[in-house]
Amino acid sequence: MKDRYIRQTVLPEIGEEGQLKLHNAKVLIVGVGGLGSPTALYLTAAGIGTLGLVDDDVVSISNLQRQVLYTEAEVDQRKVGCAARRLKALNSEVTIHEYPFRLTRENAGELVGGYDLVIDGCDNFATRYLLNDACLAAGKPYVYGAIKGFEGQVSVFGAGAVPRSYRDLFPEDMVVQPVDIRDKGVLGTTPAVVGSMLATQAIALIVGFGEPLIGKLWTMDLRTMQTATIEY
Repeated sequence: MKDRYIRQTVLPEIGEEGQLKLHNAKVLIVGVGGLGSPTALYLTAAGIGTLGLVDDDVVSISNLQRQVLYTEAEVDQRKVGCAARRLKALNSEVTIHEYPFRLTRENAGELVGGYDLVIDGCDNFATRYLLNDACLAAGKPYVYGAIKGFEGQVSVFGAGAVPRSYRDLFPEDMVVQPVDIRDKGVLGTTPAVVGSMLATQAIALIVGFGEPLIGKLWTMDLRTMQTATIEY
């Protein structure tokens, strides 16, 4: 372990004690697409002990522009299986649990309850409300991320002395509207930046360093390279 993680254990904020916390941690990622790909890769590389992957989708050719976990040879294969193989090849010490199905009201509580922390890699409001409510009910931190085009945002719910909720930002359930492909456009590096932030927030919460985005919304725009942190 010392050689593998030496570049982060020499950091006083992490050290050997922090690395042990990472090794003992169980993290659930809901959605292993654009956001879930870099998040899963960096958490696996960092030495997270157990990683759960929830996704009912298969790899498509249009995913490959941004979903860096996958290859052309894996098109039409289940994402969680492909992701698990890639992550195990990166770090055989990490335990990977595959959940090749959609998060629902019936399974959310059980899934969330088996992990220490949950990361949002999904792409729709309904799943986020469901994930938020399940995490608050179970007392689990929920690391939230969202992207569109060149923009992204990150926050942390369900943690700290006064846990905040996704509903503090979006109080009413968003009405699902038909989506035009132009509204789903995204630069391939946008999820890379936001996914890295999601992984960083998870590591900070597990190890206990820095100032996680509790009660704060971090936003960025790659067109202008402007970032902002807004309290709510």
